[in-house]
Amino acid sequence: MLISPAYAADPAQPDPIMSFLPLIVIFVVFYFLIIRPQMKRAKDQRAMQAALQKGDEVVTASGQLGKVVKISDQYVTLDIGGGTESVFQRSAVGTVLPKGTIKDI
Repeated sequence: MLISPAYAADPAQPDPIMSFLPLIVIFVVFYFLIIRPQMKRAKDQRAMQAALQKGDEVVTASGQLGKVVKISDQYVTLDIGGGTESVFQRSAVGTVLPKGTIKDI
């Protein structure tokens, strides 16, 4: 006929690695900026909780200050002042304070 058939041009195929490169870069950035520091912080927190000793002054996650009186595998008994003792889970201990901090308050 009078109209010649039109053929689609064969575009160059993009490299599959180049199409995944932005995703790989984003994952690497997330790993070094978010995941790795968070894992390090969690490891330090577990080490601190495992190293608790009788007589340590601590702050719990709820903000309660106290001195460690008794320790078991799962629980810590804190003297929170005036002879009052409270039992907390070990995981609730947020920070170990320097000795004498409670007396200064």
